[in-house]
Amino acid sequence: MLKLPAALRVLERGWLSSNNILLRDARGFTLIDSGYGAHLPQTLALVEHALAGAPLERLVNTHCHSDHMGGNAEIQRRYRCRTSIPAGEAPLIDAWNETDLVLSFADQRAERFAYDDSFGSDDVLRMGGLDWQVLAAPGHDPHAAMFWSPDERVLISGDALWENGFGVIFPALFGRAQAFAETRATLDAIAALGARTVIPGHGRPFIGVDAALERAFGRLRAYETDMTRLARHAAKVMLTFALLEKRELPLERLPAYIESVPIFAAINRWLEMSTAELATFLVEDLERAGAIALENGKLVPLVTA
Repeated sequence: MLKLPAALRVLERGWLSSNNILLRDARGFTLIDSGYGAHLPQTLALVEHALAGAPLERLVNTHCHSDHMGGNAEIQRRYRCRTSIPAGEAPLIDAWNETDLVLSFADQRAERFAYDDSFGSDDVLRMGGLDWQVLAAPGHDPHAAMFWSPDERVLISGDALWENGFGVIFPALFGRAQAFAETRATLDAIAALGARTVIPGHGRPFIGVDAALERAFGRLRAYETDMTRLARHAAKVMLTFALLEKRELPLERLPAYIESVPIFAAINRWLEMSTAELATFLVEDLERAGAIALENGKLVPLVTA
């Protein structure tokens, strides 16, 4: 049976924005992850309702991808809250290079923000009246962090583990040779915790942790065996994300769109398809999976934003 600490509330989002996690103590609330910029009105409304007039004292990020930190700047303006990020992400946020942050490089957006402090592996954050151990979670993002409450046996996993998989291992596609080993080490670390409940960055909180890990290890083995499987998955994820934000894209414009977004070229290094072949593959595979549909000559998403 799923049971969360009384001071913790999960605002489950769709796949365009990460989940928002709120933890309350005597001083006010901590918010973990702020979602994607295009969802800001919804994010602000959800957070405001959950706060019920209490102050938002702190904003914390599991990692600094656009779907997790895209709302940071506006949340800061609205609540004047302290902001904390993983230490490894700090140089990237300081420099704000949109390629390194996978923003313009992937046709994604986030407003620049500042942070007040950073945290590293083995630090302890006091959130919601509980001590949360910071655990390194490289793989999907080399600098990502998870938060573990040994008292409650609850893990806030970000994109390191979902109920059915984990975030795309982009670093492996972009030349980080150790990315698969890092992902495996992160999954091994989760397995050693004995977590009762996992709160993922996307999808519902879940208690079947062993089964989720078995699925994740199976997916990782498949990617280690065949890099093209990871590349195909990554390309489909990127197009689906774009459609969730844009809501529609004329089919005739898809090849030009693919050519205009650098991340598709980086992914296609492993597939070696022509632009037309890649466009055809994406449409056919995503239609077959029920993720997109073609309506009146336009591609539209069928998954929840």
